[in-house]
Amino acid sequence: MASSDIGIDLGTASILVYVKGKGVVLKEPSVVAFDRDTNRIMAIGEEARLMLGRTPGNIVAVRPLRHGVISDYRITEKMLKYFIQKAVGKSFFGRRPRISVCVPSGVTEVEKKAVEDATYQAGARDVSIIEEPVAAAIGAGIDISRPCGNMIVDIGGGTADIAVISLGGTVVSTSIKTAGDDFDEAIVRYMKKKHNLLIGERTAEEIKIKIGTCYRRPENLTLDIRGRNLVTGLPRTVTVTSEETVEALEEVTEQIIEAVHSVLEKTPPELAADIADRGIVLTGGGAMLHGLEELIEEETGITTMTAEDPMTCVAIGTGKYIEFLSGAMEEEE
Repeated sequence: MASSDIGIDLGTASILVYVKGKGVVLKEPSVVAFDRDTNRIMAIGEEARLMLGRTPGNIVAVRPLRHGVISDYRITEKMLKYFIQKAVGKSFFGRRPRISVCVPSGVTEVEKKAVEDATYQAGARDVSIIEEPVAAAIGAGIDISRPCGNMIVDIGGGTADIAVISLGGTVVSTSIKTAGDDFDEAIVRYMKKKHNLLIGERTAEEIKIKIGTCYRRPENLTLDIRGRNLVTGLPRTVTVTSEETVEALEEVTEQIIEAVHSVLEKTPPELAADIADRGIVLTGGGAMLHGLEELIEEETGITTMTAEDPMTCVAIGTGKYIEFLSGAMEEEE
């Protein structure tokens, strides 16, 4: 029964589970809420995300993954187990699934091993670790087995991976710890500095999704935001415009552009020619930030497009990677 092949996009912000033959069956925030006193897990996923920044002292809502790396091993293991069971049902433990898990391209061997161990503990029969840009490219529908350069910019919650892929492998890559979460943090800092208003992570994310842009929009959108006034200490409402978000996000997007530059500088000339021809593909949740395509295109002079469903690319690619591997093995035999 090969249908127990599962691909997991173990993201800092959300976890997506892909099941062979069914597609992406689950997408939930990678947040766990647990009771400090009893060490009991109260909620996992969306339910726990709603508790972020709203819990009493003994209950903490945490993200066990920071910048794509496991920061709390025990909780990650429990979270993985919960998501695998939720995606496939409890019955599958008779025949344990083959699981491929995705990690950022810059992780160390020790960090890879931690992910592998946690996945085995969560009930996998076999674990393959795949690098994020490769998974993103497969998920975006690029045929990575050909000797042709493809450039992927995968912006997740905790890391941005930029890579040039050819013949099924990464030629040049870099992974920076600047991504979606940093967009949120930049907005929090900006609101504090410009409006003396303290807002939470979730409110910052709302601004980013609804009106956020890193390239001037033709129309200026506005949004009313509630937070705490730092001067009076009382709740207050402020109107934020999309023009302001350009200013707030400038520094963070600049770091991503610099990383794209540095990868292009290290790319062999033949592959650089392919990229100039084929363009840059953006994937990951962070790719949905308005204006990112235009900004990268303006700074590099290379056509830039966003994959069809940037959020699920990595999960789909991770799931299909098992098929890609088994196809390669059959050819060898």
